[in-house]
Amino acid sequence: MPTTSTSVIISTYNQPEWLRKVLIGYEQQTLKDFEIVIADDGSTVETKNLIEAFEHDSELKIKHIWQEDDGFQKTKILNKAILASEGEYLIFTDGDCIPRNDFVYKHNSLKKANHFLSGGYFKLPLSISQEITKEDIVQQFCFDKNWLVQKGMKPSFKMNKLTSTGLKEWALNIFTPTKATWDGMNASGFKKDILSVNGFDERMQYGGEDREMGERLMNKGVNATQIRYSAVCIHLHHERGYATEEQKSRNQDIRKQTKLQKKVWTEFGIDK
Repeated sequence: MPTTSTSVIISTYNQPEWLRKVLIGYEQQTLKDFEIVIADDGSTVETKNLIEAFEHDSELKIKHIWQEDDGFQKTKILNKAILASEGEYLIFTDGDCIPRNDFVYKHNSLKKANHFLSGGYFKLPLSISQEITKEDIVQQFCFDKNWLVQKGMKPSFKMNKLTSTGLKEWALNIFTPTKATWDGMNASGFKKDILSVNGFDERMQYGGEDREMGERLMNKGVNATQIRYSAVCIHLHHERGYATEEQKSRNQDIRKQTKLQKKVWTEFGIDK
């Protein structure tokens, strides 16, 4: 039997300062019964040292799954992290997304059979990303609309992600025009469902690699539920310099075949 009901799988690559803030966020969770599995796509020793410090000083249950740096191979390390996870329910996020203190609780409270959950994020500029301190995370200031405005954020409709509760939260999830998809920075599903489609397609590099697995889940009859106004994380700034035109084209071709053939299984996933 699993020792914990939930595993949070966090992908990372050479962003130890951002990962530190993210792990502080998981220390604040109201629901404590979860493990963290860090899917590390070849980071240097800085990240290893940071994780070991948290393992020593924190009550977080952390597994560090690492592979050698061979370019962008997120799908491969995620599949390894899935196999290493002990939870029956898996939450996927990134090492630059700080979770609000009810993040794990929300995913757990909203999960249901034959569904996966599609969350969102609130993106921050570099200046505020750098300025956030441990105290700001512990006190949850960085999720406060007024605090962010004071730091220079312009008020926008997107701030509803940070402020919505109750009926408003439910209505915005239901009526948002944004389609529910598997986005790697904030998505969750049952491990048995993810294994039933053979995890991530390891041929895929940057660009739609997360969504393709979600498309196979939907082909199998696992429905997507929108929770972008419920499970909240703030996305720290990073440059997007990973993709090449060749990678984009290959990923698009794979996703096209998944849709046309209504594929539920990849031959290039966990089970080879």
